[in-house]
Amino acid sequence: MERKEFQKFLLNAEKALGEAGIESPAAEVAIILEHILEVDRLQIYLHGAELINDNVMKVFQRIVERRKTRHPLQYILGETYFYGRRFFVDEDVMIPTPETELLCELAINYCTGSAIEFPEIIDIGTGSGVIAVTLSAELTGAWLTAVDKSQPALAVARQNAARHGVGERIQFLKSDLFSALDPEAAFDLILSNPPYIAEAEYPTLPPEVKSDPKIALLSGVEGLDTIKELVAQAPQRLKPGGRLMFEIGYDQTEKIAEITKNDSRYRSFSIIKDLNDIDRVIILSI
Repeated sequence: MERKEFQKFLLNAEKALGEAGIESPAAEVAIILEHILEVDRLQIYLHGAELINDNVMKVFQRIVERRKTRHPLQYILGETYFYGRRFFVDEDVMIPTPETELLCELAINYCTGSAIEFPEIIDIGTGSGVIAVTLSAELTGAWLTAVDKSQPALAVARQNAARHGVGERIQFLKSDLFSALDPEAAFDLILSNPPYIAEAEYPTLPPEVKSDPKIALLSGVEGLDTIKELVAQAPQRLKPGGRLMFEIGYDQTEKIAEITKNDSRYRSFSIIKDLNDIDRVIILSI
């Protein structure tokens, strides 16, 4: 393919995605080509015209047509990137977001800054396993427990743990919060990206978000049912000085502060903002 023809090919695809309501069509076109051609973005820009053939174009067009329906690109490709690693995803798990990378970074910094040589960490509602796998890969002395009440989600998480060579250091359990754990099990760190969307808010969500499993999104009238249970149960599962860290919705800080203020088991309450200056992670210490 000639260089000019390649540029036109890219622009047409970007236009089609843009008209379908895709926010970053140029980036998605590049991601699709990276996936099909198995090369990095620089190689596409330098040599893309030489790499395109009829078969590639057919596969590319099929993906673009599917994406125009607003079905998430990650599900279409069967993969996503998180904390610099490639993860398998399907419709049984929520697509991880960049905000969850902040939760991982906070957890890693806490463990390394506290000089906990062999931290015991639990990931509540592990989904695709990105939190558990990331921490296991970044903290080589850590022992992870990853729980989810969805068996299909756990199968995805196990696959990702095996892909990144950390499966032997993660215990996977089908559990609703702590219900299936040994009664004596305690952790240095409890992490969660829980469901926190209110039922009334669901109809207003973008089509891509609605493609995530409802079980990973919705949590009662205020979106706080799971968070309330997590906050109530966590202290008895934390070691002395341990921490609970979890993601929240953009407007939930005051409500969660109200939930925790009369709980004397917690000695501190911290709020961490994401890159968009939105309250994103709550940290509770005992």
